[in-house]
Amino acid sequence: MPKEKKEFKFDERNKLNDLNGKEWLLMTKSFTFSEKCADDKDAFKHPAPFLIKDIEKFIKMFTKKGMTVLDPFMGSGTTSIAAFNCQRKSIGIDLSDEYRKLAFERFSKKSMQEHVDFEYILGDSIEETKKIPEVDYIITSPPYHNILKNDSKGLREDKSDRGYRSGSRTGVEYYSELKNDLGNQDTYEDFLKLFQKIMSNCFIKLKNKHYCSIVISDFTVDKKEVCVQADIVRLMEKIGFVFVGTIALLQDNKPLYPFGYPFAFKINHMHQNIICFRKDV
Repeated sequence: MPKEKKEFKFDERNKLNDLNGKEWLLMTKSFTFSEKCADDKDAFKHPAPFLIKDIEKFIKMFTKKGMTVLDPFMGSGTTSIAAFNCQRKSIGIDLSDEYRKLAFERFSKKSMQEHVDFEYILGDSIEETKKIPEVDYIITSPPYHNILKNDSKGLREDKSDRGYRSGSRTGVEYYSELKNDLGNQDTYEDFLKLFQKIMSNCFIKLKNKHYCSIVISDFTVDKKEVCVQADIVRLMEKIGFVFVGTIALLQDNKPLYPFGYPFAFKINHMHQNIICFRKDV
């Protein structure tokens, strides 16, 4: 006789999420694979989008249905769409009116209702985070310093009509010309200081015993490889967050470039770090 499949039940003591034991266990792996979906397509009008299903995994891990997710760098609206798909609410903040309009185009296709399913605030996260209510979870991907403005070309070949962007880089596209944009800071140290100010405000608005995830990869500064993750962990701990681990988001579909060949090893970044923290005060 065939073996009966084991049923995994929800543990009523679980106050963090709606996952059963097996689903919870799978999310404790130190890696996950990036997944595309049809609704990602329009996001590729943004220079550095992330994918809906990738964010859904973390929203399901760190919230229950009906809870509120904050993204202080909302961009093209991926976090709000992921939250909506998971039956959560969302608050997003961004400096760019252009990307807010792009997000609203995406939201309308999902029949998402402003002030019901989401709030998208146009403004500076340092100021706007002071005005929002408490939230249950924070997930965000900040601009990576000024790497979109460097001498190398900014965007990979645009194949957004096919639902992805890959191939050779074809031109520079960056977020804005605004001085308070994280992507426009003169030095890496200025980038870290401004990011710390924003996340300090976010810390205040995050409910106690709840979580925050930062999506970021290492990158080069002045042509030198920097362990960005280590710097992010240090500054978040200064704020008061407790580091609870990093999950590597593997992106094996990215193109490989022979940066140092045949003279020196230069790494190709094929993953994002999802750096997770807990507020425990």
